[in-house]
Amino acid sequence: MKEILQSIVRGSVQSVKRDLIDPYRLHAQWEQSHLKKLFEHLNVDCVFDIGANQGQYADMLRRRVGFEGHIFSFEPNPEDAAILRSRTKGDDKWQVSETAVSDADGTAQFNVMQSSQFSSLSAPSHDDVDLFTKMNAISKTITVKTERLGTVLSRIQAEFGFKRPFLKMDTQGYDVHIFKGAGDTVREFVGLQSELAIAKLYTDSIDFREAITVYEQGGFSLSALVPNNAGHFPRLLEMDCIMIRADLL
Repeated sequence: MKEILQSIVRGSVQSVKRDLIDPYRLHAQWEQSHLKKLFEHLNVDCVFDIGANQGQYADMLRRRVGFEGHIFSFEPNPEDAAILRSRTKGDDKWQVSETAVSDADGTAQFNVMQSSQFSSLSAPSHDDVDLFTKMNAISKTITVKTERLGTVLSRIQAEFGFKRPFLKMDTQGYDVHIFKGAGDTVREFVGLQSELAIAKLYTDSIDFREAITVYEQGGFSLSALVPNNAGHFPRLLEMDCIMIRADLL
């Protein structure tokens, strides 16, 4: 028993050391811890995962945050959507839609980048930083179905009956456009998480200061700021904001 306890202690110390060495772990743990507490505080029963890519965010909610409610993931790139669907097997509360949530209903040209995490309705820009010149380069352009947030919300809410949805957006330069295009619909969400552009990586990127102002004017208040690019020290390129609807504070 003594040897087992010593092994556990050594493992815990090594884990702490790894976390101190790897700043990404600290960022991830802070995001996960905050979301867990916020979801419990707000009684979140549904998450709109817009710009889902291959399901990394939703998987994190399940495995790290412990969220058991409905997740609706939106990913217009067919190749990523196929991988995303494979991750939802056995989880009947995780649904995938091969749709680009946008500021208009219809169709649009979607840029699939060399690295799929950079894919966007917006064109890439390398004026501010050239770190991603190869990854954030257009591989092909495809036509995708687009829907406004209000259109999506009314349809899905009518089917599933959730009452306290949370909005996550990671659309590579298009988050603010989605928010603006939604009008008063955004106030149906109890909170939101959005990627903020410190450096402009897309032609449609909105400066982080303006983005926060838009969200605040839409009725949300800051709950946390989470750096998400620890690998590019010492420059901060992007950051996530986590916000709560102001009337729920």
